[in-house]
Amino acid sequence: MRRGIFLGVLIAIGALSLVVAAQQGGGGQQAPKIIEVEKLKDNLFVLKGGGGNTAVFITANGVTVVDAKNPGWGQPILDKIKELTNKPVTTLINTHTHGDHVSGNVEFPATVDIVVQENTKANMEKMVAPTGFPPATTNIFKENNGKGMPKRTFKDKMTLGKGSDEIDLYYFGRGHTNGDAWVVFPSLRTVHAGDIFSGKNVPLLDAINGGSGVAIPDTLQKVYDTVKNVDTIITGHSTQMTWADLKEYSDFNRDFLNDVRAAKKGGKTVDEVANTWKVPAKYTGYGTPQPARLKANVQVVYDELSARSSGN
Repeated sequence: MRRGIFLGVLIAIGALSLVVAAQQGGGGQQAPKIIEVEKLKDNLFVLKGGGGNTAVFITANGVTVVDAKNPGWGQPILDKIKELTNKPVTTLINTHTHGDHVSGNVEFPATVDIVVQENTKANMEKMVAPTGFPPATTNIFKENNGKGMPKRTFKDKMTLGKGSDEIDLYYFGRGHTNGDAWVVFPSLRTVHAGDIFSGKNVPLLDAINGGSGVAIPDTLQKVYDTVKNVDTIITGHSTQMTWADLKEYSDFNRDFLNDVRAAKKGGKTVDEVANTWKVPAKYTGYGTPQPARLKANVQVVYDELSARSSGN
């Protein structure tokens, strides 16, 4: 299990690195676009490969897709869906702004209703590279004359459909970004969390796009306390998790915050913390932090704590 989670961490890092390279015009020879299908329920599937995990929810009147992967992966998603059902894709939900979750939007038909949290729309208009990554030199939506941009947004909650086809969209606060949507399928007791819960690992705290190392523990706890009757969590890049795993992940992020806060109060530098912090032994199955990610997260928390102490 630990090896699988660690691989999930590497996949997440690699996927986002690939999309940044694609945005900068690099990438070299294109590998075959292979999508693996995992069936969770009779009408709910997870498509893996090419970026973040994509959910496919087949309803009475059409198909709702959650997240659209890296550039060039929109059409492979649509092709794979045709193997699952002859119903049309009617709705696309993006969990957040990162290119390995939204870039495929531009390949979806113009008739598809694209829905995001309102902060995510603002972030998608800019498509600024995440904290810790080289600056983006392109904007896939501007290059496609706005195609793939959201048509509807929500602030805190939105409900799509009804009965067994209902989808509840929630925003509980800052974490991975400032627009992380939680996509709940009530009848299936399942939620897609996107990258605010990408797997059992140190998260990417994308302060550039509104993410917060100080807020993320409370945000995760609020989800755990508020959303009911969910058994399965589709993560951003790893395997499915349980509701108990979400509580543990909230505690994990809180412990990290408390450790970094104590280190800063004790006068330690960012490098000293990043070079010495280890995943607490009680969090079994968590991947070893990637050094650059860990240092970036410590810096994000230091910056937030400094801003708070100065009253900014």
